[in-house]
Amino acid sequence: MNRASLDKDPGEIADMFDGVAARYDRMNTIMSLGMDRRFRIETRKALELRPGQRCLDLGAGSGVSTGELATSGAYVVGADISLGMLAQGRGRSVPLLAGDAMALPFGDETFDAVTISFAIRNLADVGAGLAEMRRVLKPGGRLVVCEFSTPTWEPFRTVYMEYVMRGFPLLAKRFASNAEAYVYLAESVREWPIQEEFAQWIQRAGFHAVAWRNLAGGVVALHRARKPAGVEDAAGDAGEANPSTPPS
Repeated sequence: MNRASLDKDPGEIADMFDGVAARYDRMNTIMSLGMDRRFRIETRKALELRPGQRCLDLGAGSGVSTGELATSGAYVVGADISLGMLAQGRGRSVPLLAGDAMALPFGDETFDAVTISFAIRNLADVGAGLAEMRRVLKPGGRLVVCEFSTPTWEPFRTVYMEYVMRGFPLLAKRFASNAEAYVYLAESVREWPIQEEFAQWIQRAGFHAVAWRNLAGGVVALHRARKPAGVEDAAGDAGEANPSTPPS
């Protein structure tokens, strides 16, 4: 059994998810107390997809999220670095392919929307990943990032972090195929920046209209942004707050 380090080497991350692939979707439902479906629905709504549009679902795993997005009528393709996770999605009615979020196998300005759920914190270079998402988006295209975050009410935040650091590994020992992987997952949640800081990272990557909405009291945040539609949009963002640089 293996776990990735917080250095987040892509090979280690892929191997780790290969090891948990068989029970990963079940574990998501257990650990989220059944809220995982709501998170997928809210992500789809935030993307505002329409029939005929093209959407990229990064960190798609077995394609559960990709399938939800496709109910919008848009053409949705899922991509993931883990071949084991992709293998679990065989037979789904959505296209799934292998791809690294930091070096996407798509041309410039291919998609109307890009989304990534519970996976961006696993990238070794978040800035590079955001830059790639911006590259493959059409001008004016939409980005939605659904990710674990920081509860806003301090008493709840304390209880929640205790659940993450102790509850995730305990549940994994009983239900997961690789309990060690969930130690990494808990640590990666604890190390992830708060909502405001991550919003600054997105802005620093060249997006505008950056905003977020908390779900489940801030356990999860739904970040939204757009690629500037032209020179005027990009120039209009130049005077906004100076965000911190994401770690590489």
